[in-house]
Amino acid sequence: MQTSERAHRRTAYFVSDRTGITCEMLGHSLLTQFEGVRFAEITKPFIDSIDKAKALVHEINQAAEQDGARALVFCTLVNAEIEEALIGANALVIDCFQFFIAILEQELGLGSARVVGRSHSADNLGDYHHRIEAVNFALSHDDGISTRDLDEADIVLVGVSRSGKTPTCLYMALQYGIRTANYPLVAEDFQRNALPPQLHNLRRKLYGLTIQPERLQVVRNERRPGSRYSTLANCQFEVRAAEALMRQEGVPYIDTTRKSIEEIAATILHDTRLVRHVY
Repeated sequence: MQTSERAHRRTAYFVSDRTGITCEMLGHSLLTQFEGVRFAEITKPFIDSIDKAKALVHEINQAAEQDGARALVFCTLVNAEIEEALIGANALVIDCFQFFIAILEQELGLGSARVVGRSHSADNLGDYHHRIEAVNFALSHDDGISTRDLDEADIVLVGVSRSGKTPTCLYMALQYGIRTANYPLVAEDFQRNALPPQLHNLRRKLYGLTIQPERLQVVRNERRPGSRYSTLANCQFEVRAAEALMRQEGVPYIDTTRKSIEEIAATILHDTRLVRHVY
């Protein structure tokens, strides 16, 4: 590895005794604030024994040697002995829980439970079933597959094909427990200059996604290369027609071109004032 590459590469580990989701999200968010460094991000869930911790220390030390700089370790470990073993690594070890737990214990006048897996468990059966039902609803009402019980949706996303409707629906269902559906706007709707008849009584639940035609062409060309569907001219026409139709019908919409799924979902929740059903 060249010296310049070594100077700009750091390996970051997200270590947890359970899924690692909390640690990964916090650690990744922090790392995105530092430009000019190429982070190799590695998640290590279920580090729940001293032996596993020692094996991980060996791996971390190897990564530090290869990078020419100590590793970064973000951890959420309840067991103090396991964390102590991890601290022996050639790494900056950041305990994502300890700082916040300590000040909360002081404020609340209570000791924390320090139970493994509290934040991502199926102990709350109400939340668990609500999440599963929301995902099933999204799958059953994807891309206009079915209009049965469509009025039971919390929100219905509309837009041209490949504008990000399906992944956004699934993310909102899984992450927030929101019953989502999506319906495509197609050539027939543009010719009639009207929303699909199935959506006429759902205007208050509609929210639109749009995308820049150049980006849409790239996405569509990956799916159907060389087709009329993926030509820039067709993408430009569909996007213009869809945006005009949504403006005409009073459907709010956002441009998804440079937004992540997480940003799209958060924007929709903020704009529509929908309340998440699960945590």
